[in-house]
Amino acid sequence: MTEALNQLAAADELLAATRATRVERRDNVQLEALALAVSANLPVLLWGEPGIGKSSALQQLADRLAVPMETVIASIHEPSDFAGLPVVGDDPATQGVPMAPPDWAVRLTRSGIGLVFFDELSSAPPAVQAALLRVVLERRVGSLELPPGVRVVAAANPPASAADGWHLSPPLANRFVHLHWTHDPEVVARGLAGTWPTADIPRIDPRRAASALARARGTLSGFLTARPGLSHHMPSDAEARGGAWPSPRTWEMALRLLTFALASNATREALATALVGAIGDGAGLEFITYLEELDLPDPNRVLADPGAFALPERGDRQLAFLTAVVSAVQSNPSRPRWEAAWTVLAKAVDAGVPDVAARAATDLAAMRDKSWPVPPTIDAFVDILRLSGAMGR
Repeated sequence: MTEALNQLAAADELLAATRATRVERRDNVQLEALALAVSANLPVLLWGEPGIGKSSALQQLADRLAVPMETVIASIHEPSDFAGLPVVGDDPATQGVPMAPPDWAVRLTRSGIGLVFFDELSSAPPAVQAALLRVVLERRVGSLELPPGVRVVAAANPPASAADGWHLSPPLANRFVHLHWTHDPEVVARGLAGTWPTADIPRIDPRRAASALARARGTLSGFLTARPGLSHHMPSDAEARGGAWPSPRTWEMALRLLTFALASNATREALATALVGAIGDGAGLEFITYLEELDLPDPNRVLADPGAFALPERGDRQLAFLTAVVSAVQSNPSRPRWEAAWTVLAKAVDAGVPDVAARAATDLAAMRDKSWPVPPTIDAFVDILRLSGAMGR
């Protein structure tokens, strides 16, 4: 008996040695896009064939962040496991019947931070997928609301290779950033030798963060004004509807991804991958091309010295930049910044394109504090502002 126990102990020690590995910083667009989306607190769905390391990559990310991870196999749960089980109290007629959350949700709530990993999502039947809608978008499990610090990540196999695979329902699919996970033979070989790649969470630069949201708002507004048909376009076939496609919800995801990328050291490749994962191939590739050609200046620098600014020549750049300027003032309003924005908008009038600045002028006028005098540069927009109701007669 003692000899057998010694053999088991020796076996366990050898098993522990096989699991002991180290990580190294290595350029990996998949990992960087995952880190960007997790940093922006967007639900992420990793698509890939079985056994290629989706779960391992996520566990490594949780270890890197030093946060707990709760794994939930979606395909083996009932809808009530996510919607909550009714618990009848002393007086349900006056107190109601609360929906008790599962233990993993309680543990994450106690921790206040962590990752919840829904695995085998494409093997979950439609009823379970429907129950997950509120968990993924609103972060509610039964009567419990998950803390803001909890990130949601899922993994799925293509329906053809999933056990009893289902296409994702369009409402659930449209709540995720979809990342297609593949394996690199070189990475596998080096990993089995004891070293796996890792990626850093994007580091926010306070100097960039001040203008990041304004630039992102201007960029998306300019693009969707030029391409209104891409604001919502649900694919016609079931398989494509179960992936990434553009909608107001996913464009809001794109706004957050772009804001975090502009405010951090995220690479262009990681941003492009995440954007395509949010709004789909067609809209994503077109928007990425637009981004590369746009190159908006920092609106806060322009507001600091509006007289030295030259309005871009292209109409789409003009609209995107003026929207960014107004958004920058809205995020940090003051009389000098508000007046500087009117100086910028006046340059659109001087350039012979007052119609481009009309919407920005309406939004800027609505921000005016009653104690601020009306600047003379507003004269060119008086008629537009009166028609919009932003300026009294």
